[in-house]
Amino acid sequence: MPVEEGALLWRPSEEWTERAAITRYMAWLKEKRGLEFASYEELWEWSVSDLDGFWSSVADFFGVRFRKPWSRVLASREMPGARWFEGAELNYAEHALARRDDAPAFIFAREDGFRRTMTYAELYRAVARVQAGLEALGVRRGDRVAAYLPNGPEALIALLATAGLGAIWSSCSPDFGVRAVVDRFRQIEPKVLLAVDGYLYGGKAFRRLEEVAEVEKEIPSLEATVVVPYLESNPDLSTLARGLLWRELEADAREVRFEAVPFDHPLWILYSSGTTGLPKAMVHGHGGILLEHLKALSLHHDIGPGDVFFWFTTTGWMMWNFLISGLLLGATIVMYDGSPGYPDMMALWRLAEETRMTCFGTSAPYILACMKAGIRPAERDLSSLRSVGSTGAPLPPEGFQWVYENVKADLDLGSMSGGTDLCTAFVGACPILPVYAGEIQCRMLGAKVEAFDEEGRAVVNQVGELVLTEPMPSMPVFFWADPDGKRYRESYFEFFPGVWRHGDWVKVTERGTVVIYGRSDSTLKRAGVRMGTSEFYRVVEEMPEVVDSLVVDTGELGKEGKLVLFVQAAEGVDFQELALRIREKVRRELSPRHVPDLVLPVPSVPRTLNGKKLEVPIKRILLGAPLEKVVNPGAVTDPEAVRFIAELAKTLEL
Repeated sequence: MPVEEGALLWRPSEEWTERAAITRYMAWLKEKRGLEFASYEELWEWSVSDLDGFWSSVADFFGVRFRKPWSRVLASREMPGARWFEGAELNYAEHALARRDDAPAFIFAREDGFRRTMTYAELYRAVARVQAGLEALGVRRGDRVAAYLPNGPEALIALLATAGLGAIWSSCSPDFGVRAVVDRFRQIEPKVLLAVDGYLYGGKAFRRLEEVAEVEKEIPSLEATVVVPYLESNPDLSTLARGLLWRELEADAREVRFEAVPFDHPLWILYSSGTTGLPKAMVHGHGGILLEHLKALSLHHDIGPGDVFFWFTTTGWMMWNFLISGLLLGATIVMYDGSPGYPDMMALWRLAEETRMTCFGTSAPYILACMKAGIRPAERDLSSLRSVGSTGAPLPPEGFQWVYENVKADLDLGSMSGGTDLCTAFVGACPILPVYAGEIQCRMLGAKVEAFDEEGRAVVNQVGELVLTEPMPSMPVFFWADPDGKRYRESYFEFFPGVWRHGDWVKVTERGTVVIYGRSDSTLKRAGVRMGTSEFYRVVEEMPEVVDSLVVDTGELGKEGKLVLFVQAAEGVDFQELALRIREKVRRELSPRHVPDLVLPVPSVPRTLNGKKLEVPIKRILLGAPLEKVVNPGAVTDPEAVRFIAELAKTLEL
């Protein structure tokens, strides 16, 4: 029988609560700070009102190594512009490589069965060799190192080597098309590109050296392109102007250099979906990411030494950065490269059994796909598993129910939501709180999440805009190529001045749980990876046969939905043949995830009077909303174009 939203599914035992890291933290607060809290809600209230006290306690509790001490925790509370830990110097990589013994640092698994494990001591030595090689290529503090790599050892090693130097990391997954990669990397002018000769997905090999050569040509700042052999041991680099192999990069070195950098010194650059113009290049700082990930992974996901921590992700998603931060806590991280459904939907659950995984992280669409496939992971030995993490989309109540009935009855199902913008979740798991179907357990510590109505008032038990009314250390330090901060302010602070508007519909319940109802904007979000419509249009509309186009993602709460592309084609064009070429072009230049499910002809694309495409109204029409309640005919250039799509929608199965 289907479970209803809000039904109690799991409650932590007394023993479970006692051994949780957050319980130790609360005991530490009582002993060291004289602070006592009777409940998580009380602790959260303190964490978002006494920001200085909370974030300094995180630094102290986790023993953050400040090379230079801080003078003030929060020099300015204003958003945007909050300044954290003024005067402090530190290095993220020094914390990630603090453990140097023979415990496994990572387990790498590939869909074809290949496995590789490296200890913390071996990882340290590998980082030293690659760092020396990057220095030999001229990489210095502040330089950018870009990676077109899969989720594997080389990406991890190179990130830590880069961060140790005070250089800046940025990565894309190798399934991204050339246009998507160039749109991201050309903005930041990298000195070195790390790339792969190909990758495996769904039992097929995809060669990428042709694409790597195109990327190299499009980025004039590059001084070297380092290729990681993946499909072949000696790939032919003759098409590259400045190519060398990974083994040629490695140099003789025993020690890793950890450059002491300011708290807000750039660590890595992540990218927005590119809804308007080029993708926004979001810069995150060493200190903000360090404190946020220590807090989130330990206090909320209960990760620590001895844990085996996995998240299914690629290097093009912020969850990869979140995953590798498991090293900050001395855990063993599991990196997987390949299709989660190959050779069948049990692939990742077999990996969980094989690695004795304690935290299995994935996406809501993957959980729902497992449910539809009728598999039962509980038939494997998952005795080590303590938690399942779910993100990428809201997980509906039936998804919660499936996990407890078919994976394991005694675990913390941590549905979470946040974003690339802060490289974390701000609503998510808590190991000392119960789990209710369809609800996220809590607003996370230090994250002043509220639901705002249209007047900017906080509401409870009512759907509103998800906002952050207090700053967090992992908010972007700045956007690259945004010298006056205009794009940054427009992205989050124009709707509610001084308040971060995130772009999600959210409900905060009376008991402090949270329900996310999806994006309040028109971003395309497929398998957890966001892409803006402008990126999509740049690829489709450069085809001479395409006059205009409009793309809509019909995803709703708990289901991925269809990606529908409406195309106004040039006169006399064979539309079926054009649709095939559009699909192939999107697959090649953007990503396989964003290939449209439906490509449909329209006489014209509906736009507002100021020229904006009606993406959100058309989505609502496709989902069944009456035309008259969605679009004011006087506000569009061609009302007939809207009526045409409304009639067409009645014939579609979505």
